[in-house]
Amino acid sequence: MIKINCPICLKKPTRSKYSNSVVKKSGFFYRSSDRKSVQRYYCSQCKKHFSSATAGDCFKQKKRHMNSKIARLLVGVVSLRESARILKINRKTVARKLIFMGRKAELDLKKFNAKFPKAKHVVFDDLETFEHTKCKPVSIGLMVEEETRRILGYNVARMPAKGLLAKISVAKYGKRVDERPKKRTELFTYLNSLVEEESIIKSDECPYYFKYIIRHFPKAGHIKFKGRASSIVGQGELKKVGFDPLFAINHTCATLRARTCRLIRRTWCTTKKPEMLNLHLAIVCLHHNLNLKKLNQSLAAG
Repeated sequence: MIKINCPICLKKPTRSKYSNSVVKKSGFFYRSSDRKSVQRYYCSQCKKHFSSATAGDCFKQKKRHMNSKIARLLVGVVSLRESARILKINRKTVARKLIFMGRKAELDLKKFNAKFPKAKHVVFDDLETFEHTKCKPVSIGLMVEEETRRILGYNVARMPAKGLLAKISVAKYGKRVDERPKKRTELFTYLNSLVEEESIIKSDECPYYFKYIIRHFPKAGHIKFKGRASSIVGQGELKKVGFDPLFAINHTCATLRARTCRLIRRTWCTTKKPEMLNLHLAIVCLHHNLNLKKLNQSLAAG
């Protein structure tokens, strides 16, 4: 008898006798995707066979060995189609892997941030991009910890076009719903568990941020700085002149644009669905947090 729980019995809580199931080894099977032999088991209570891979995240995946390779390409400024060409697989496989790894990265990012104490100094701003065409802009709300540049949270929201493109956008695609108020409320509600009540929140002089900060962080201090023009060549969001008080958020935005193909300025690799952009960002944000030197040093010291 082996001290291992049957995953099939655990899904039937109404039958209490399954809690004392007897599990025995029942040979192996060869998994061709990663060339491994996987242990099989037999449960004497429910009369079912299962394996050590049954309860895994990659259960029933035929190309699980491609997961890490695709993730490395997606955070390395490679598009979905080009990833498929490099790995010599169908682009539909890459799209499915993006959905799977993006959902997993969202959970892993929350677990990763939960390991740290609540942030005391944070910076908030919006990064703008578009879906399909510049007439369909998208806003990415982003909050980072100032000292370490750890990404605490983000979300993706549709927004109406501004400036000269506003009339063209309405004429071609109709009136566009502004999702930013709803998404900011969701983001700040989630950030309540990661940011201290009496924290210092920095942002630019956008007039819309204050009401969300005072609503969700009434005891926090809000410091606003005037936005300055970014550098055109080389550094993206980094500023041209002197000390930048919003360096943490501007440098993080520049990093996201440099690592995500669909966020590069003047790119033809555009986002077709904001939901896919959200999943792609989850992978990039998790990769960003895991590779921060200051975070690794603090974890090693703790």
